[in-house]
Amino acid sequence: MGSGPSRGPDHRFGEGDPFSVGLEEELLLVDADGHRLAHVADKVLPRIDLGEGRADHEAFLAEIELRSSPCTSAGEAAAELSENRAAARSAGATLMAAGLHPDARLGDVRIVDADRYLKVEREMRGLIRRTPECALHVHVGMPDPEAAVAALTGLREALPLLQGLAANSPFWYGVDSGMASARSAAVRAYPGRGVPPPLGSWEEYLDQLDAIAAGGGPKDHTMVWWDIRLQPRFGTVEMRELDVQAGLEEAAGIGALVQALARRAAELPIERPASAQALAWSWFRASRDGLDGKILHSGRLTPLREATRETLDALGSTDPALDGVERILREGNGADRQREAHARGGMPELQRFLVDETARSYDGPLSPTSHRGGPS
Repeated sequence: MGSGPSRGPDHRFGEGDPFSVGLEEELLLVDADGHRLAHVADKVLPRIDLGEGRADHEAFLAEIELRSSPCTSAGEAAAELSENRAAARSAGATLMAAGLHPDARLGDVRIVDADRYLKVEREMRGLIRRTPECALHVHVGMPDPEAAVAALTGLREALPLLQGLAANSPFWYGVDSGMASARSAAVRAYPGRGVPPPLGSWEEYLDQLDAIAAGGGPKDHTMVWWDIRLQPRFGTVEMRELDVQAGLEEAAGIGALVQALARRAAELPIERPASAQALAWSWFRASRDGLDGKILHSGRLTPLREATRETLDALGSTDPALDGVERILREGNGADRQREAHARGGMPELQRFLVDETARSYDGPLSPTSHRGGPS
């Protein structure tokens, strides 16, 4: 394992390329006709012809997780996800990338028969038996534990902005929730979710793990479910509670933005983190209003579109994958496009749109011309 503090979990910070990026996406499995949830992950996964670790179970049999390797750029990671989606379709899967299935029935859930997920089911009970939910996870490689803590602290400041950009679940149980991300409301019911505490050091992170265990929470750090968390076993900081994206251009853009923000925060740590209460309320506004929300940004309430533009300008990154963020600003986020599809033809048109969008291959840029993540 990597060198560093002896207290706490073994870690691999510094073993991989610093500031590499990996994408993981959770995707719904649906019927080819009717697009209802299909509880067939145990049948589909053995037929998927991919390298080890590229496709796996999530908690629900109507869902699979597809993963990229650690990549230099988010564009390269998105290209791998495109290959993964194609392999899953070749194995007979019909995929739908949305934070929630827009028309699933409450309780239409089957849990994967694996110790980890059965344990979660015993502990979460009816919470996990409502409906499958799907996230996009972004991992950024960190050179050491202290840089990882600094990156987490910096990324928590951007939680509302990222939440509004990524919102892709306006419908639940067949009706419009009024939220841009109804999934966000569903997952907040689980214990330990939400904005992580501000952390100043690796020791403070370990103190938080001790406090979670002392309160009856998990002793396994991989079961700590903050919106952003450290993944010592991978040597990454993980943004883990954004809605999955139907289009891989948008997934690449969000991944590139997280990568640039994490690098800037690791190299220029935040000195005065915002309070958890301020960020939690701002995150809710982004979850509710999406791109039309006003969020906490640089110490003031700012329209989310304006905050995004200021952030992109300050980062000064020339990564072309950030065009995916520009597309969101120009054409709307997933919630906006879902509502447009529903307005055209109701729930059948919406579900066709999501399946067709998920099936599109990624044709965006693979490599940035610059890996700068700091301010210009």
